[in-house]
Amino acid sequence: MVELRIDNRVIEAFEGETVLRAALRNGIEIPHFCYHPCLSIAGNCRICLVQVNSRPKLAPSCNLPATPGMEINTQCEPVRLARHAALQFLTLNHPVDCGICDKAGECQLQNYQVKYGDEPFGIDPKNHKPKFYNLSDRILLDNERCILCGRCVRFTREVSGSFGLGIVERGRRSRVERLNSEVFDDPYSDNIIHLCPVGALLSRDFLYKSRVWFLEPIRSVCPGCSRCCSVNVWKRAKHWQFRSLDEEKNRMIFRITPFDNPDINGPWICNKGFDLHKIQTSKPRALTPLIKEEAASIEDAIRETVRLISHARKPAILLSSYASNEELAACKIALDGKFDIYTRQDFQAGSGETLEDDILIKYDKNPNTAGALALFEPRKWNPLVGHDTVIVWGDGVDFSTLGTSAIIHLTNFENHGEKKADIIIPISTFLERKGSFTNFEGKTNHFEKVFDKPADVIHAADFFERL
Repeated sequence: MVELRIDNRVIEAFEGETVLRAALRNGIEIPHFCYHPCLSIAGNCRICLVQVNSRPKLAPSCNLPATPGMEINTQCEPVRLARHAALQFLTLNHPVDCGICDKAGECQLQNYQVKYGDEPFGIDPKNHKPKFYNLSDRILLDNERCILCGRCVRFTREVSGSFGLGIVERGRRSRVERLNSEVFDDPYSDNIIHLCPVGALLSRDFLYKSRVWFLEPIRSVCPGCSRCCSVNVWKRAKHWQFRSLDEEKNRMIFRITPFDNPDINGPWICNKGFDLHKIQTSKPRALTPLIKEEAASIEDAIRETVRLISHARKPAILLSSYASNEELAACKIALDGKFDIYTRQDFQAGSGETLEDDILIKYDKNPNTAGALALFEPRKWNPLVGHDTVIVWGDGVDFSTLGTSAIIHLTNFENHGEKKADIIIPISTFLERKGSFTNFEGKTNHFEKVFDKPADVIHAADFFERL
């Protein structure tokens, strides 16, 4: 460890660590735009300048290695003037449209201007650039708001490897642009939206939907593949919920962002993770229990299920690899030794979907295959066994392959197949309960409840306990 002093406070830095990283790790704020801990050092925003050992020439702290005995001053007058000059330069041509910008409330330029800038934005004529430019079918680019920090460009070069973006032209004409004029096709492209420190890169999906201070993030897990990336699910904050008009927006997911989890996904997720809220609402929810396609109460549906099982000579269950570890454990306690238990995968890769890569995306498109196989022996469905009653847990099963068996379907969504289940039990989604998944590396990732479950929907763990 290296011992140094920042603003008369003694801190320790790791060998080879920069002053900026050491300061941030120890709770000392040094403003920065272009620096990101998972990207290379650019050093082009010049707002992280600090004074070193009382020398007159300031140094960028993002590229300054910490050395023993170093004395850093981040609050002296030369540093204050340098920050002010950097902000004045960045805001010189920055449009004053904070009132309509989706980044308002979490914009670093906005925050630093309030904290370190002592003058309002200039009223001189602005240098105009392409505004609300379609970077892709997912992202809008506003080059007038761009401060040329280069984070998005470095991301496509160093993380996703698409090399899709670059900074073109020179001087006042410099701007971020697609290097391939036809399309910016990157399965991780949406990461540059939250990576951008200002409102230059905008999500077309979230555009003008809500102010961020009306929302709150809930930690969850992306079930899109066996990586089980940590995410934040943004919903309407409790103290900002609608009371009469638009009450359905209280159960609406406004956006998905990565939750930084160094053990699993770091600060990134793929575009499928950003689309998690769309996937969850792409099919009609099963909200009413059904017996022989007739609506029933959940109590009646469970009683009929118990009656069918009690008369079954050879019952079986097809497990769901979307089930949480807690639900699978409840299933094992209730049915192990009484049912033939078959493991399976609920979903396969969709058309045009990336199958696997060396970054995050895995071939198995189910979040808890590893958790299911940790509790149950792998066993594929065998139609020749002659099961007379089958519990189908989850989606992705063609009921016609089950023969004449009585079918009890535990599902989140309505089934529009030709053959219908004898009993349908609506169960909660992972957004309506807390629990955990085990990813392909055997790492357990926990998720919190985002919404309350609907009235006639039951948790799968409660269903198995009542059997």
